[in-house]
Amino acid sequence: MKMKKYTADTMVQAMEKVRQDFGEDSVILSSTIVQSKGFLGLFKKKSVEVVAGYDEPILIIEKPEPSFSTQQKPDLSQDAVIHELKKEMKEMKQLLKTNHAPLEFNQYPEEMQALLTRLSAQELNNETIQKIASEIFARMKAEKVDYTVDEQKKIAREILKEELADLPFGGVHFKKKYVNVLGPTGVGKTTTIAKIAARSLIENKRKVGFITTDTYRIAAIEQLRTYANLLQAPVEVVYNEADFNKSLESLAAKDVVFIDTAGRNYKEKKFVDDLKQLIDFELEMESYLVLSTTTKESDMRSIVDQFLEFPISQFIFTKLDETETIGPVINLLKDYNMGIAYVTDGQEVPEDLEEATVEKILTLLLEEGAHA
Repeated sequence: MKMKKYTADTMVQAMEKVRQDFGEDSVILSSTIVQSKGFLGLFKKKSVEVVAGYDEPILIIEKPEPSFSTQQKPDLSQDAVIHELKKEMKEMKQLLKTNHAPLEFNQYPEEMQALLTRLSAQELNNETIQKIASEIFARMKAEKVDYTVDEQKKIAREILKEELADLPFGGVHFKKKYVNVLGPTGVGKTTTIAKIAARSLIENKRKVGFITTDTYRIAAIEQLRTYANLLQAPVEVVYNEADFNKSLESLAAKDVVFIDTAGRNYKEKKFVDDLKQLIDFELEMESYLVLSTTTKESDMRSIVDQFLEFPISQFIFTKLDETETIGPVINLLKDYNMGIAYVTDGQEVPEDLEEATVEKILTLLLEEGAHA
């Protein structure tokens, strides 16, 4: 198999390059969103990196029939090599098909494979995919027609909407004074809290204040202070429980107070216990757990498990622009019976923040190019 890597601004441009080189018989082996570093960390640019492959036809040269007069025996070694090459090529094609359409879905007709392959590539769990596939297949058999991919997607959307119907979607309602944002290091909590606060100030004219418990990183405090200065809002830095109580008094006149907690490795229970001792969760408070969509699902589950003892209202998922898969998000919503307040897809404050909806999440799951 001949393979080649392509880089382009969009998937459409990448596919055009693949078709020019390999034609319509090419196979996409992998696709990744990459981001250039830019000057001084600024002006970063996203691009698509695609690895494509193509099976080059084997040229078989016909050998002239040997003359009986020469009494030469046929050269069986070349025939054996050609046979072995054909066998290996067949196995390679079958392997590629298996990678693109998991074996557990082979019992369904070819017309369904495109959707099932996409759901699998989006890392939706197999149990959910099987439920969707069974329903589509049952309806097709009952009506004795082959549904188009769009018709199949409509059924998948109906099933998932029903399963997510009772979960809370949408942003902070500001019914409580304190908005507490929790989560591990590196998920973008400080930027996210600034985005929500800016929306609250600009759109709802609320007087806001900030508390930060992230005293482990000086840069984190300065980052929050920068945002707070732009919003003309005070910041209280908390090192212990006494500081926390004093900060509540200092910000008593504010309509809403945003609490930016320290980013730590919360797979370790010690840091969870430290957080419980520092913050009074009995206050009139809404707590949100921030997770990055670029984190492995197994790691996200470990983090969520540690935070289950806190009164978490909803998830907030960040870095939507840095992933191509939304299945793990849906898996977590279903398994933990928890909805989403916001998704973020960039660093701009407050622009790159969107209130989550079921339709938005399902469109990302089902439609090509929805992540762009």
